[in-house]
Amino acid sequence: MKLLPLVALTLFAAATVRADEKQIFNGKDLSGWKGVPEFWSVQDGCLTGKTTTENMVKENTFLVWEGEVGDFELTCKFKLVDLNGEAKGFGNSGIQYRSKVVKPEYFVISGYQADMDCGNTYTGMLYEEKGRGILCKPGEKVTINAAQKDAADPKSKDFKIEVTGNSGTGDEIRSEIKAGEWNEYKIIAKGNHLQHFVNGKQTADITDNDEAHAAKTGVLALQLHKGPTGMTVQFKDMVLKTDK
Repeated sequence: MKLLPLVALTLFAAATVRADEKQIFNGKDLSGWKGVPEFWSVQDGCLTGKTTTENMVKENTFLVWEGEVGDFELTCKFKLVDLNGEAKGFGNSGIQYRSKVVKPEYFVISGYQADMDCGNTYTGMLYEEKGRGILCKPGEKVTINAAQKDAADPKSKDFKIEVTGNSGTGDEIRSEIKAGEWNEYKIIAKGNHLQHFVNGKQTADITDNDEAHAAKTGVLALQLHKGPTGMTVQFKDMVLKTDK
């Protein structure tokens, strides 16, 4: 049986998505995406972010898609490995959405992040980069509300997170993830309701009622995290579905 080359397979996949979906990565080059060139490239038909001991990022930097998202559904595959190509050491990345570019010269982003890491301690959770921090741990269902800061307590916050249920324990979530291999991430954002899924397993469910911080639209981006050693993260089969 004759095998199709990788580019042909990518173009075939693009042709088979539904009318309300679109491939946002062409499988060939960085068209439609922008980031620090020394860290981002296309390898083996995949968006690839890579650092080494000799070539480290100064701070978390991102590959930014040219469009914006509001209410949407994104499905993609990701692979995250450490300096040695395994999943034992450092490796941390994520998918930013409804986010903002806060330092254009280095493609630094703030906002919602569907997190991932080599140890799968954080994979699947919701983190707010340069914002409120961890908002929903893996397996949690949470509601976020505005709160009054305590003037006498410098550590008090102007929001409150209430855990209302769960879709599984951390161990159950990790058991569904193939460390160092390809996994599927799905993000669904509708209004103030955000959901994350990894390999079909729901890993986060958030209702963000904190109007002062909850984002309704913004950029989509991929993270390359600063760390003590190098790492590689790859993304492919990136399909975006919107109501438009």
